[in-house]
Amino acid sequence: MASSNPFESILKTLEKPDGGVFGKFYCLPALNDPRIDKLPYSIRILLESAIRNCDEFQVKSKDVEKIIDWENSSPKQVEIPFKPARVLLQDFTGVPAVVDLACMRDAMNRLGGDSNKINPLVPVDLVIDHSVQVDVARSENAVQTNMEFEFQRNNERFGFLKWGSNAFHNMLVVPPGSGIVHQVNLEYLGRVVFNTGGMLYPDSVVGTDSHTTMIDGLGVAGWGVGGIEAEAAMLGQPMSMVLPGVVGFKLSGKLRNGVTATDLVLTVTQMLRKHGVVGKFVEFYGEGMSELSLADRATIANMSPEYGATMGFFPVDHVTLQYLKLTGRSDDTIVMIESYLRANRMFVDYSEPQIERVYSSYLELNLEDVEPCVSGPKRPHDRVPLKEMKADWHACLDNKVGFKGFAVPKESQCKVAEFVFQGAPAQLRHGDVVIAAITSCTNTSNPSVMLGAALVAKKACELGLEVKPWIKTSLAPGSGVVTKYLLKSGLQKYLNQLGFYIVGYGCTTCIGNSGDLDEAVASAISENDVVAAAVLSGNRNFEGRVHPLTRANYLASPPLVVAYALAGTVDIDFDTEPIGLGKDGKKIFFRDIWPSTEEVADVVQSSVLPDMFRATYEAITKGNPMWNQLSVPSSTLYTWDLKSTYIHEPPYFKKMTMSPPGAHGVKNAYCLLNFGDSITTDHISPAGSIHKDSPAAKYLMERGVDRRDFNSYGSRRGNDEVMARGTFANIRLVNKLLKGEVGPKTIHIPSGEKLSVYDAAMKYKNEGHETIILAGAEYGSGSSRDWAAKGPMLLGVKAVIAKSFERIHRSNLVGMGIIPLCFKAGEDAETIGLTGHERYSIDLPSTVSEIRPGQDITVVTDNGKSFLCTMRFDTEVELAYFDHGGILQYVIRNLINAKH
Repeated sequence: MASSNPFESILKTLEKPDGGVFGKFYCLPALNDPRIDKLPYSIRILLESAIRNCDEFQVKSKDVEKIIDWENSSPKQVEIPFKPARVLLQDFTGVPAVVDLACMRDAMNRLGGDSNKINPLVPVDLVIDHSVQVDVARSENAVQTNMEFEFQRNNERFGFLKWGSNAFHNMLVVPPGSGIVHQVNLEYLGRVVFNTGGMLYPDSVVGTDSHTTMIDGLGVAGWGVGGIEAEAAMLGQPMSMVLPGVVGFKLSGKLRNGVTATDLVLTVTQMLRKHGVVGKFVEFYGEGMSELSLADRATIANMSPEYGATMGFFPVDHVTLQYLKLTGRSDDTIVMIESYLRANRMFVDYSEPQIERVYSSYLELNLEDVEPCVSGPKRPHDRVPLKEMKADWHACLDNKVGFKGFAVPKESQCKVAEFVFQGAPAQLRHGDVVIAAITSCTNTSNPSVMLGAALVAKKACELGLEVKPWIKTSLAPGSGVVTKYLLKSGLQKYLNQLGFYIVGYGCTTCIGNSGDLDEAVASAISENDVVAAAVLSGNRNFEGRVHPLTRANYLASPPLVVAYALAGTVDIDFDTEPIGLGKDGKKIFFRDIWPSTEEVADVVQSSVLPDMFRATYEAITKGNPMWNQLSVPSSTLYTWDLKSTYIHEPPYFKKMTMSPPGAHGVKNAYCLLNFGDSITTDHISPAGSIHKDSPAAKYLMERGVDRRDFNSYGSRRGNDEVMARGTFANIRLVNKLLKGEVGPKTIHIPSGEKLSVYDAAMKYKNEGHETIILAGAEYGSGSSRDWAAKGPMLLGVKAVIAKSFERIHRSNLVGMGIIPLCFKAGEDAETIGLTGHERYSIDLPSTVSEIRPGQDITVVTDNGKSFLCTMRFDTEVELAYFDHGGILQYVIRNLINAKH
């Protein structure tokens, strides 16, 4: 078990410049190891965390050595434990996390422990940035109206989270309407350096959204994880991760006049996609860094998921410190941050000679080579230079259906769809813009592009240009600060004049919450098969995501969104064709409305002020009237509403006692599902809409929920009854037991009945039978999802036997008490001759102390087959979880035992 930290000898005192002390810190230079100076800055953060948390149980000295020897160990794909400094949640993922904490309190109380001990052990920031559905746009009342709709839809979930904000310590809940989680994290929540009880250490964060990486622009190591990893981290448990390779990305030069941060990030995304950075960190460096504002860096860091990296990291330098000052952090805090990072060799000072760091591979970009561009029409990394846009559009119309093709016959490409809009005749052609949205954390946190868009609007209005009334325009800032500087600059009125009214503070069009198009527009598109376009300042534009009726979706900077809205089409060459006609009938070109870099910089300098950030965030936890009117109980134990279809007490701890269940094998289990290769978490986990004929739909209808109020699986993540019924409910599921039939069904082996997976699982349970799953390679690949492990556990699955597992999904199965087993190399269900109709027994030693990580065990079937598998409990910590029946049970018993 745990012992004292073997690195106490390098615990040093950090003194203040004017006398006194900040506190103590684990001093990396005191190790006197020359390898550390060559480490990428991002790896130094992992190293400090491992040293500070080393207890020779969860984190061992050999893990520290692996990280110090990163240059040699990272190519070997070694695993290390990591304990982040804090956890970032949104409401979709926050609800099941708070449900689990509430259940743990109930269990603690029932077992005679102090239930108030159940609190996050690391700070948890929960931002209710529930995506805003753009029900109302082009209206001065849009914000209030859309917010009222949100509270009607989500009243119960919001109330539950408000209870959690009062009931748990170490948890900050930011109410709805405050902004997008990642912008709030950047402007307010990011600490850069923690000082907790006199111990200083770097801020690091895991969040339950892939764009958590935005905080990397602030020099805070952060990335997205699944719900179980986030819950484990907030309960003080280590995350297992592969020590990543680090791509060094050198920047030189400066952006040309009129080129935006969005143009840069789309260029970087394309380069990194081509290079191949999946599972790696990307670290930016070089003299070009001094030319990039913090907001520009955050824009690049934000799109890490789109270029495939775990992180896009910008080490802390003077630009970071200036941003901290701008956003209202105190002078004392900034001095502490700089002093600590300099003392621990984590600060980059470009005025000093640079020690050459080692990277796994290298890329370089001269910022002067970046040109205005968009990306699309269906993928974020399909960059199109603006000067080539018209030709590229026509090629897309011609090309066969694919990422760059719509296969529109030549004779139909000039087709005009006539319709009537609000009593006036109107027309739509292929490529006409019907949605123009300034949206998404990627860009709305960047004052240069937001004020750049407002300057485009000003010039356009002064010249007499207008946006066609049927184009759905919207502006969704990521925080209230944006509104303050737009008003201060005097430019918001021009955006309003063009229809870009503020619709709310949160994710909108980028996540598919575009709302409905006007019926006349929708009919014209559908009836005439028009390839309509959306232009948005988002980060994702996959087909069907933005809106079902916009088959072409282009990512662009906010000023370009305004320009395309004015042009009304993507079928335009901005260099040679006019955007429209001005007041006097004069042709107006793109160059007439595009602001210079100097113009933008001047308005940013005069309009974006520290007081705006202070005022916005001093009031942020006070909420808004609708939040404040939510009535919630004051008790620290939650009173479960048995009628609720959103929040339900899961059965994880119902039969829990103080004695761990110990090692438990599997006896005469039936095969619930028999899979081939590449079963993803999308196949396993409940996601998307609830199908009208599904077990989840039946459950909701039995409780009086009308079909139109089903909402999504995501919104009902706090109800285990819905989520268990939605597990393996994917309509594209291929189960070998069905002999070629595709869909969310399986065969109940004893009776031969074909049933939904949920109904078959419950039948087995009621009959007293255990179940297992057979699978091929890469089981559980794709996005990490907690319900991909919670769901099978609730269905009664005791083990999964696969050729290989996706790393995080395997650890999630362990966390839920399911045994992950791997066939030996060269073997699988088919080579062994397994059909899935057998019964399976897995005999384990009676105590966990007799099991070694990675031990081989024998699986026996009732028809005489016997084969070896590797049991994928990879660490002693994971064996401890298994001994207790799961990670949450382990934490509860440890907390109760700690008082004795």
